[in-house]
Amino acid sequence: MAELNVHSDIAASIWQVLVEPDSQVGEGDEVMILESMKMEVPVTAPRAGRVLQVLVVAGQSVEEGELLIRLDIS
Repeated sequence: MAELNVHSDIAASIWQVLVEPDSQVGEGDEVMILESMKMEVPVTAPRAGRVLQVLVVAGQSVEEGELLIRLDIS
């Protein structure tokens, strides 16, 4: 199994999580939306795969570089 980790590009709050474990995602699909300074910032899947683990919940604050989602891309 090949894994790919999706990290936050910015410090923000998790506004909405759009996937759950075992969800299939395509490259470029939105997996969650962050909120920073009243702006919605989408987080997209860098590759197609299956969601292994979602490590955050709506309302949680995250730092830049924090791990958000683990994908199986095999």
